[in-house]
Amino acid sequence: MQLLSQLKIGQHAVISAIEAEEYLFHRLSALGFRVGKPLSLIRRANFNGPLHVRLGTTDVILRSTEAAFIRINPFSD
Repeated sequence: MQLLSQLKIGQHAVISAIEAEEYLFHRLSALGFRVGKPLSLIRRANFNGPLHVRLGTTDVILRSTEAAFIRINPFSD
């Protein structure tokens, strides 16, 4: 298990846990981040910038600090 902020570009994973404070947990849930949901990392900005994450057909831009609260199980295609 690793953190979403550690995922490599083009890699796919499944969300295993969201370990954030309540307000951030609800915000991430509203964006579509839920346990068991598959995702992939499309892009990563330079200098620890935001991540471009695809959840199904939805694209989300997420700060690296927020991605560090999301635990994932990576898998290969």
